[in-house]
Parts: sequence; structure tokens; C-alpha cells
Amino acid sequence: MKANALEVKRLRASIGDLEILRGVDLEVPFGEVHALMGPNGSGKSTLSHALMGKPEYSVSGSAEVDGVPILGLPVHERTRVGLFGAFQYPVEVPGVSLDELVAEMEEASGDGSGYADRIAATSSRLRMEPFRDRPVNLGLSGGEKKRSEMFQLAIADPKAAILDEIDSGLDIDAVREVAELVEALRSERLGVVIITHYSRILRYMRPDRIHVMLRGRIVKSGGRELADELEDRGYEEMRKELGIDPPAEDRADPLAGL
Repeated sequence: MKANALEVKRLRASIGDLEILRGVDLEVPFGEVHALMGPNGSGKSTLSHALMGKPEYSVSGSAEVDGVPILGLPVHERTRVGLFGAFQYPVEVPGVSLDELVAEMEEASGDGSGYADRIAATSSRLRMEPFRDRPVNLGLSGGEKKRSEMFQLAIADPKAAILDEIDSGLDIDAVREVAELVEALRSERLGVVIITHYSRILRYMRPDRIHVMLRGRIVKSGGRELADELEDRGYEEMRKELGIDPPAEDRADPLAGL
């Protein structure tokens, strides 16, 4: 039986005495795009941080990329296994051009096969030529920064990608562009998780599965209609329907968005 691109079981994550993830189960098959939705403080960004290996979190449970366990691995080993993360606020790197960053990615991969072809094809497709000799993300608009991250994703050719609030701070045209970029990068070799508060980016995509996170757990999953339900009713009505206790202010992740 073929392994999933990403498989998470009973994942818990905490900072000190503050438990944020309380047993997350998630399966993302190769070739599929899944959306993870939820209000502030529900644990969405914590899931991304925990999977990518942010050291502030104590993590238990299991997480696998293409059948390979990743918990306990350093960040660079997780990327070599095939995990890619794009975060809400892309970091600016003065003094390092995008081409130099991509060259470092190639060297760190330990296997540069296909890099030159992917760079040429993706640079043309995503219109990245004007940005490749410029410092990474410096002076770019929000949409341009997200396009740069999609360029890096395509070059890295991972097995699983976690895209944390890639629609944050974007205008309508930029949201549409980023959604179209994600769709263009669909591949039978890749599984994608898009983390978002809102359904607006999903209007321009074909997500295979929608998951709703409340209080550190995935509480409901379904098709595109689930995003429409959230748009109509909101998270509070779903919380009441499922009998989930209202969140306490001290349960919010203090590192969310960082």
C-alpha cells in the first residue's frame, strides 16, 4: 500500500505547560490539496511549526512524510525527507539573492538532479526572472513574496508542503494569483496542506478535502461544501453544534504567526 505524502497521528504539541495541539490526526495523499481552516488560537500554525521542527515546542505522537518518521529529526533532515514549509510572513534576506538561495538549496539537498531543468521551467512559468538576482523578498510586495515561495517550492520538489496562511495580507488579485500557482504546482508526487482562516482563496482552487480545527483538534472534515458552510455559519456555530467548549484566552499559541 502506497504511503501518504503526509500522515499525522495523535499529534500533541505544547509550550511549557500550555498544551496547544491535543491529538491531531491528518492524512494527505499524494496528488491532493487539503485546506486546514480554523479561527485564531485553534492550533493551525502550531501544527505547521511542530511538523517543521520549531524547537520551542514539545511534541509527541507521530508524523511521517512518504512513510518516513520526521519527529525528532533536525529541520534540515526533515527537508531532505521531503517536507517543505511556507510561512505567513516570508523572511527578507538582505545580501542573498534568490539565485544564491536556490544554489544553496541544491547543495543542501545532496542530490542536484533535475535542479537546472526545474529552475528554467519554473522561472519562466512564474515570471521570476526579474527577481532572481535580487535579495530574497527584499522590497517585494506581498504577492511577489508568495510567488517567490512558490518558486522555491517548485525547485525543492518536495513530497509534502505546508503553506501557512499564504493568502494573508494579499489583495484580491494576489490571492487569485497565489491560488492559481498552487494549482499549477499540483503533482502526483506532492501532497499540499493550505492553512487559512478564510474561504476566499479556496474560491480559486479545487481543494480535495477541507478540515476544520478547533481547540487543538481536527473536529470535522469534508468536501468543498464545508468551506461554504463555514462562510455561512462561522466557527462559533460549528463549535456549539459539536459541543466543543469555548476557548480560553490563555490557550492561544504565543508563537502563532512568528
